Amino acid sequence: MSIREDIQTVFAKDPAARTVWEVFFCYPGLHAIWMHRISHYLWMHKLFFLARFVSHLSRFITGVEIHPGAKIGRRFFIDHGMGVVIGETAEVGDDVLMYMGTVLGGTSLDKAKRHPTLEDGVTVGAGSILLGPITVGKGSKIGAGSVVVKSVPTGATVVGVPGKIAESEIPRSTVDLNHGALPDPMLMIMSRLLDRQNKLETRLRTLEKTLTFQDLEQVQADIAREEELRRDLMEVIGLDVTTSVAIDLVNPRRMDNIFVNHRQMEIDRILAAQIHQAASYPTGQMGLKVGGLEDFGEADVIGSEETGNWDRFECTQKAKA
Repeated sequence: MSIREDIQTVFAKDPAARTVWEVFFCYPGLHAIWMHRISHYLWMHKLFFLARFVSHLSRFITGVEIHPGAKIGRRFFIDHGMGVVIGETAEVGDDVLMYMGTVLGGTSLDKAKRHPTLEDGVTVGAGSILLGPITVGKGSKIGAGSVVVKSVPTGATVVGVPGKIAESEIPRSTVDLNHGALPDPMLMIMSRLLDRQNKLETRLRTLEKTLTFQDLEQVQADIAREEELRRDLMEVIGLDVTTSVAIDLVNPRRMDNIFVNHRQMEIDRILAAQIHQAASYPTGQMGLKVGGLEDFGEADVIGSEETGNWDRFECTQKAKA
């Protein structure tokens, strides 16, 4: 690590940089990194008060607060810097780019690893908050204003509150500063839902044209029976299945379809993650407890994964590797 390398990093990552003297004297993010090296050296030599004092001076001068215990890699650049907070057990790899207002915060009072780890080549957008002992994989990008509380796989792009994986990509060799072009996962989900709704409405109109009056009465009766089953099923399942993490996996209010065939019932619903360790218990309980309903002996609970979940992305990345 050298001052020359730090200045070259600024020219590589900030198109506004003009001269060496301008970078040397007028970049608070750079000054914060230099002062952190001094405070970190003191911290490692158990001069804790002096280390915190130097860190405090850096915060006053630059607006950047980096705990002396944090580990910072090479060619780390903080653009603008104001409002950046990096906690004690945070670890930042090489070639990381971080914008103003970013927080690498902790979520525990234990004196253990409680802050994020950023691997090499990560880009963190302005105002992003990363909490807990999570790991942000190599080459990942965090969109501006995102709140990330789960580990991010290698090469992922995360946006939103809470953060969601927007797309998969291979880590790029150059820095992409066009944060406005990041994909919106919620917009993609809504578009799919609207497309599906249009198809279902078209199909419904086609079916209605072919129904007789007696058939229509039967359909209305089936719909009424389905709603009755939903209410009964909610009472049968009880709180023991729909509490804690299980409520995101099996919630009778979010059942997608119920198919009834004599004494058998088939329930289709979307799971937050099919391979989640807690997925099998609530789905199994739902199937067993349907036996408590009148006129029903068994039920098949069929779960499919929610689109764009983290587990599938991570498995896909491992398969590619």
